[in-house]
Amino acid sequence: MVFESQHPLVKHKLSLMRSVATKPKKFRELIREVTMLLCYEATADLKTVNIDVETPMGSAAGQDLSEKIGLIPILRAGLGMVDGIWEMMPGAEVWHIGLYRDEETLQPVSYYNKLPTFPTVQVCLVLDPMLATGGSAIATVDILKKWGAQRIKFVGLLAAPEGIAALQEAHPDVPIHVAQIDSHLNDIGFIVPGLGDAGDRQFGTG
Repeated sequence: MVFESQHPLVKHKLSLMRSVATKPKKFRELIREVTMLLCYEATADLKTVNIDVETPMGSAAGQDLSEKIGLIPILRAGLGMVDGIWEMMPGAEVWHIGLYRDEETLQPVSYYNKLPTFPTVQVCLVLDPMLATGGSAIATVDILKKWGAQRIKFVGLLAAPEGIAALQEAHPDVPIHVAQIDSHLNDIGFIVPGLGDAGDRQFGTG
């Protein structure tokens, strides 16, 4: 399933991110803020257990998360999304998977993987600002499934219809949560109208 956020704050902040006038410092702040809002939506179905909580006025019925969360930012652009979710879920584990897109073939090439030997969480959130061709997301989910991950979700800022279709065809069981679905990919695999290269805009390169 595909979930495109309709939250006014998400739309507002995404518009600021798109602007060519937005500098790297502000861009990093916005990606953190938008990710926090997307995390709120993407984790609405997390499982909980009932607990009793002592308040200053007595005992109250409460809920505690019963599932451990793992964050998998796709290097390097996905790094900027980690802090926003960490603010919401400071106990989340973070692992890094490094993929880059071959500029000629547009296919992902893996160069880094720091997953532990066995799964230690019940839910994995794959983080990448842009779901363009879908190649990096598909490769990351492939790695996670071979590792033994049971529940995987993709969380991103922008998606192209081509990337959504590719990820859904390869992994129809992986929900996709994004801030906006854009028009299409151009001939070099960039999302249009998009926001440019999310990695370059975060880190002031390119």
